[in-house]
Amino acid sequence: MPHRSEVEILLVEDNPSDVELTLRTLKKHGLANSVVVLRDGAEALEFLLGKSPGGRPRLVLLDLKLPKVDGLQLLQQIRADERTRTLPVVIMTSSNEERDVVESYRLGVNSYVVKPVEFELFSKTVAELGLYWVLVNRYPPAGRNARPDAGTLE
Repeated sequence: MPHRSEVEILLVEDNPSDVELTLRTLKKHGLANSVVVLRDGAEALEFLLGKSPGGRPRLVLLDLKLPKVDGLQLLQQIRADERTRTLPVVIMTSSNEERDVVESYRLGVNSYVVKPVEFELFSKTVAELGLYWVLVNRYPPAGRNARPDAGTLE
C-alpha cells in the first residue's frame, strides 16, 4: 500500500469490471501511480479514519452501492470527521435516482457522476475526473480546515 503522502486517488468500488476499467483509464493518463482500491465502505472507513489511517488522498472516487457500509454512510462519516471533512469526494455510481443525488449533495459530496454504460464514454469520464481533481483542482493541505465559517486556518 502506498505511503500516506503518496496516495492520490482512493477508489472505493466493489465491481471488479469497473475497478479494472477505471485503473486502466487512470494509467493511460498517467494518474494511476498512487491509487488505492478498496472493495467496501468498512475498508474505506478504516483506511481514512481508523486507528492507523492509510493516508489522505487527493481524491476519493466513491460508489454508492457498497457492501458493509454504503457510500452515503461513508460520505457522512468522511464529512463528520475534522481530518477528512475537506477531502474531495466524487460519487461515481450507476444510480441515477434523484434521492441519491439530493442526499449526496446534502451530505457534502463535491460531484455526482452517473457511470456511463458505454466503454468509451466511461473511460473519457474517468479520465476527465482524474485530470481535473488531481491535476487542476487546488485543495487545502491535510490538517487544514477550509470551511468558510471556520475562521482562521488551524
